[in-house]
Amino acid sequence: MAQARVKARSARGESVFGERFAVFAECLLTGVWTAVACLGVVTCPAALAAGARHLRRRTSHGGGGLREFAADFRSAVRGGWAVGLAGWAAAAAVAVDVLASRAGLPGGPFVGAVGVFALIGLVVTLLRAAAVWTPGARWRSLLADAGRRTVRDPAGSFLIVCGPAVVAVSAWFLPPLAVPALGAAVAAAVAVEVRRPHP
Repeated sequence: MAQARVKARSARGESVFGERFAVFAECLLTGVWTAVACLGVVTCPAALAAGARHLRRRTSHGGGGLREFAADFRSAVRGGWAVGLAGWAAAAAVAVDVLASRAGLPGGPFVGAVGVFALIGLVVTLLRAAAVWTPGARWRSLLADAGRRTVRDPAGSFLIVCGPAVVAVSAWFLPPLAVPALGAAVAAAVAVEVRRPHP
């Protein structure tokens, strides 16, 4: 496999540095496209799925561009909007838990901590599901399988958590950086799913 990639690179006249820089640039561009597609709020899962599929195509030298991204987004949003709505409802519930923990209610800190960890788990599950999405796939099945992988592959889940962490730190440091950094979160999920041993 590695020898085949080296031969393919040499046939195209690409250096290792050139190929890796191209992947990095593609991640940044994917972050911009994904951020724009997320402006519909409930369209976040579909945007992540389209971004992940675009990166999978590019890293396998399958081509593709904005037109293919848009087509994937339209396909993913058909069932993905309901997932996005449920995700925002879960985030709102966690926000209430955190407010309750700050208000000094009995058991508030514990409930707030559980809520935050549950939200992190849901984000990882969503990113894992988006990373393997294909047109025609049912979101319910994707999320169920991704939830199992989230629990069974803690190392991969930790790596995926680092993606949104990069986005958050970028947004804190310089808000516009969060837009291209979103591509790093998508790329992390794709990389984890690619490295995952298949049964």
